[in-house]
Amino acid sequence: MTPSEPPAVRPKRQWLLRERRGVEPTTSTELFFDLVFIFTITQLSHYLIEHPDWRGAARTALLLALVWLVWIYTAWGTNWLRPDQAPVRALLIALMLGSLLLSAAIPEAFAGAGLVFALVYATLQVGRTVFALWAVQGHPWLVDGFQKALPWFAVTSSLVAVGAVVGGGFQEALWAAAIVIEVIGLSTGFPVPGLGRSPAERWMVEGGHLAERCQAFILIALGESILVTGSTLAQHLNLTMSGAFVLAFAGSVALWWVYFARSAPAAAEVIARAGERTGGLGRLAFNYLHPVMVAGIIVTSAGDEQLLREPGAPATTTAALFTLGGPALFLAGHAAYKAVLWRTLPTSRIAAVVLLLALVPLCVGLGATVAVCATLALAVIIAVIMADRFRVRPGVPQPS
Repeated sequence: MTPSEPPAVRPKRQWLLRERRGVEPTTSTELFFDLVFIFTITQLSHYLIEHPDWRGAARTALLLALVWLVWIYTAWGTNWLRPDQAPVRALLIALMLGSLLLSAAIPEAFAGAGLVFALVYATLQVGRTVFALWAVQGHPWLVDGFQKALPWFAVTSSLVAVGAVVGGGFQEALWAAAIVIEVIGLSTGFPVPGLGRSPAERWMVEGGHLAERCQAFILIALGESILVTGSTLAQHLNLTMSGAFVLAFAGSVALWWVYFARSAPAAAEVIARAGERTGGLGRLAFNYLHPVMVAGIIVTSAGDEQLLREPGAPATTTAALFTLGGPALFLAGHAAYKAVLWRTLPTSRIAAVVLLLALVPLCVGLGATVAVCATLALAVIIAVIMADRFRVRPGVPQPS
């Protein structure tokens, strides 16, 4: 069981905390906050298209990781705090504004706007934690967690700021170091000398709510890919482009089907029933694995845009990696997600990842077109859907 509040202690600001009556619903304020990240995904996708090399891909990954840290820790915060209360709602609106500034700085984050990106990032991470620490006073388990997380956020935010000031390769190295430190801190319970660490079983997580929040972000990413393909089609509407659009749209539907049709509802149930394992399981499933799937959608979206620009053009290595590697990355993240939750080996997804990656040099060597690459990717994903008979129903024992 999750540790409970000592009888003699009552939170000073109980009205700001969720009441824990089953799965907490996602509020309109949270969904409104999420809208900013449609713009974020678009910015990341365009950054990748404009920097189609290994360094550009690495920088896109760094930017996605930093943006994801802002979003996921906000989702964890509203797991405990009530977004329908005025102070929390004001916080989310402020975070929304900051996230919009963060997204606007993405195209020049490794150039003139790097310091803006870094300062906004630091303000969001530290400011949100300070607010949460104020809001949960009198609630010992939560106070303990936020107290120990705050120094870690201060250190990583400082590294991001220093990296932006120094620039060049040092910026990339310091930003990567900040992300690694964040991962280490979360994995170890944010240990602080003299205070110890905050064990995951004390985090009092409502797993079903976190699952719903991450499902919403996947929908946002998929919605952005449809938005990109639709806007590109509107600029050059003809029969060839219409066919390419149908192909790109079908790819987005296929990715949606893989994530939502079977595993998403069951995943929320498994997380919600994990008991004292919920904190650690949520950390792995949401903080670490979901951004891999989001990255796959971003890469696929870049491939879709190239498909719509020149569907009959020969597939370069970059185009093939976008079109085939994006779905492979998504399926790899989803395979790990299923393996973590249900302790099963998702063989169809693993086989699909291997096949998609093997098709990249084959398509380039044979001079296949971008449209052919997209067709092959769609066929592989459909094969995964057809082969995937794994279903978790209510009442099935949770993984042990």
